[in-house]
Amino acid sequence: MALSLPPAFVKGGAESLHKQHLASKTSIGNRSFGSLFRSLPCRVSPSKLKVEDKNKRRTGFHTYVEATLADVVPTEKCATEYTLPQGEMWSVHKFGGTCVASSERIWNVARIIAEDPSEKKVVVVSAMSKVTDMLYDLVQKAQCRDDSYITAIDQVHEKHKATASDLLEGDDLNKFLSQLQSDVNNLKAMLRAIYIAGHATESFSDYVVGHGELWSAQILAASIRKHGLPCTWMDTRDVLVVAPTTSNQVDPDYVASDEKLKKWYSCNPADTIVATGFIASTKDNLPTTLKRDGSDFSAAIMGALFRARQVTIWTDVDGVYSADPRKVSEAVILNTLSYQEAWEMSYFGANVLHPRTIIPVMKNNIPIVIRNVFNLSSPGTKIRRESIMEAEDSELCVDSVVKGFATIDNVALVNVEGTGMAGVPGTASAIFGAVKDVDANVIMISQASSEHSVCFAVPEKEVSAVAEALQKRFKQALEAGRLSKVEVIHDCSILAAVGQCMASTPGVSATLFNALAKANINIRAIAQGCSEYNITVVVKREDSIKGLRAVHSRFYLSKTTLAVGIIGPGLIGGTLLDQLRDQAAVLKEEFNIDLRITGIIGSKTMILNDLGIDLQAWRELRKEKGEPADLEKFIQHLHGNNFMPNTVIVDCTADSEVVKNYYQWLRKGMHIVTPNKKANSGPLDQYLKLRNLQRRSYTHYFYEATVGAGLPIVSTLRGLLETGDKILRIEGIFSGTLSFIFNSFSGQETFSQIVTKAKEAGYTEPDPRDDLSGMDVARKVIILARECGLKLELHDISVQSLVPEPLKGCTSVEEFMHKLPEFDYEISKQREDADSNGEVLRYVGVVDVLANEGRVELRKYSKAHPFAQLYGSDNIIAFTTKRYHKQPLIVRGPGAGAEVTAGGVFSDILRLASYLGAPS
Repeated sequence: MALSLPPAFVKGGAESLHKQHLASKTSIGNRSFGSLFRSLPCRVSPSKLKVEDKNKRRTGFHTYVEATLADVVPTEKCATEYTLPQGEMWSVHKFGGTCVASSERIWNVARIIAEDPSEKKVVVVSAMSKVTDMLYDLVQKAQCRDDSYITAIDQVHEKHKATASDLLEGDDLNKFLSQLQSDVNNLKAMLRAIYIAGHATESFSDYVVGHGELWSAQILAASIRKHGLPCTWMDTRDVLVVAPTTSNQVDPDYVASDEKLKKWYSCNPADTIVATGFIASTKDNLPTTLKRDGSDFSAAIMGALFRARQVTIWTDVDGVYSADPRKVSEAVILNTLSYQEAWEMSYFGANVLHPRTIIPVMKNNIPIVIRNVFNLSSPGTKIRRESIMEAEDSELCVDSVVKGFATIDNVALVNVEGTGMAGVPGTASAIFGAVKDVDANVIMISQASSEHSVCFAVPEKEVSAVAEALQKRFKQALEAGRLSKVEVIHDCSILAAVGQCMASTPGVSATLFNALAKANINIRAIAQGCSEYNITVVVKREDSIKGLRAVHSRFYLSKTTLAVGIIGPGLIGGTLLDQLRDQAAVLKEEFNIDLRITGIIGSKTMILNDLGIDLQAWRELRKEKGEPADLEKFIQHLHGNNFMPNTVIVDCTADSEVVKNYYQWLRKGMHIVTPNKKANSGPLDQYLKLRNLQRRSYTHYFYEATVGAGLPIVSTLRGLLETGDKILRIEGIFSGTLSFIFNSFSGQETFSQIVTKAKEAGYTEPDPRDDLSGMDVARKVIILARECGLKLELHDISVQSLVPEPLKGCTSVEEFMHKLPEFDYEISKQREDADSNGEVLRYVGVVDVLANEGRVELRKYSKAHPFAQLYGSDNIIAFTTKRYHKQPLIVRGPGAGAEVTAGGVFSDILRLASYLGAPS
């Protein structure tokens, strides 16, 4: 042990400190050595002589403390030396701080080890939860000359004392408490020295913080013995030798570590060994650590040294998820990963393992299993070597070509661009040399094949230094115009798709990009290595979660999820909600479609829920928890829901004000499904603007129910047009209400009596004049006319109203219904004339494409005509086309009623899901 202290320091306060602690013993692991200050000489470090006073410059001594393990312990000779067996008889287990956070959890770990059937076991253990941070804090407080370090170390002491007292008894307890007290006394002396010096080297800090692992290893080993399993513990600083690197990491020296392990085992043979994680020694015997995530690294190194059969990393999750479950609630546990897949996912921020942890086991082909210490029933995730051929043959590739997705947030893109870069050797070297000079980390690189530009991603916190370095490095090229710009794009995120099966599967990139496009997400940069293990894209940070959900859903690792907002929970909207409720489970299980109703808004109240409203009680929830209706807030809620990648608004109203918002909703990437006819039959310029936007974007606008309720009228027309057929004429009975009225108008009842019956049966609107006026049919005609390419306004449609002219001015429905019988004679006369000629009356809409016109009128048809064969409220539409000229294509079926209309809307929602990736 050596302390570097200037002579002046030793002669002063340190000398009295030396006397105060002269009798104390410093312990490293299970080794005792002489007094901290007595055992080794002090020396002056010339480089530390200058210090700065706040008010004046003076020459003095800057004091600091340095710890070393060199030449402390005399070489021990064992009475009997044992040979280390290496091979598959060993299994390695690693337990993190969460697993040993309390006495109950340590006892649970001891039970797991005692019940493990492996022949020989190495158990790598971290410090108890938060202890490492507490020890780092001690050093920091002492360096800052904060007296509270004394209270803080007492708290650490009490934590371990209480834990040991809960678990141990007899000699094991007394031995540990004695060792703990000795260690704490030494730490207090060391921290006092740091306090006086105001500085400590890294090796001294590493020595202090390593005590957490020493104590937890001793407690766990004794607990395992208490379970009846012989067990010893290892201070891995006696075994693991590492060399520091320039990147705040260390490289294991496997040759030296192997020699030390064999030497250690020769004196400490055991079938169960508890080893300290995180800590090691340098080749000069300086104490050091394996840095953050070092315990996982320790376990992997131990696995390699023992040539173990398997390394199990015990944690508090069931395994490796296909995506961050905090961002993707439907993320699933992956059964297996290859080393390469785990490596890639770790690099891109997935909570798997640190990439360096995989290196030791990968070299020795040792599988790693991630398991949950709190859920032993879960088999976890196995990480192992998997060849491309195995990947192609595995069943898992059939369903999930991409194993998982990960994101890195808070990233900035740097784009260096200019025609002078093309064909100039050394440009890339100069760019990344400048980046290296400011110690920035390049996460991703993308270059155009034309060599016109190079872009790369760096952490947001480093981009200012990078941009400044590049501007300085290429100042002359920028001024001369050889480079056009050094551009920084802030607020980005990286999204990576990882999977070994991608290397043998065409179309993965297309599927990934398509999923992002359909979620209305723009890609700023793309990178893919020739190994094809990952595809990396850069997106806006605000699109990160949405994009993650979109691609995750698209690759079947979770259901195709749609966030649905219902506007107008009246007759049609309410019926639709009930249909969604009844079919939700089937859609989810059999068709991979997960419909979440995240908002319902009526004229007065609304309810919102990020993850989905319980449709079993949506009416009750709306009454009990509804808030005042606010359409703007409703849309913000739907659009801002990052939990689900796809949003669809279902407008079940007949409100012309609501449809005015369609354009902006589509621009925001929100899909629209509606039976509301007002948008497509409104002003032509607004209709064309809406359709043009929808056609050039990846948002969808479905309105099948606007014409035929549940009948496939619009889709049939589109099918004809898309396959090259030419529409000549569309003629049909488009109103279920008027179909019912004229199908019932046989002479047994008057026209007014049938209208009354239809109203009472719910076939008509609350005001029957809305049906009898013919405007509803006119809107359907104009919608079909526009689908055919006719640029007509609603007022261009000739409409024959069935409302008698004198009754159009009635101030109430009651007045209208009361006076309607007065006009029965005229229409009854028309029916009689038709009947005498073997004909019937039918109220029809006509789109005459050749004449560029539309009409709505009461017409006579032969009783043999298909239009005369209807029953009830059936609709019928005949398409006369170039192909279907002699015999029109006919679509017939129910055309009125909440059930069939809601069914038509439901069908459009499912069609949207299919477009977004659900299996057809």
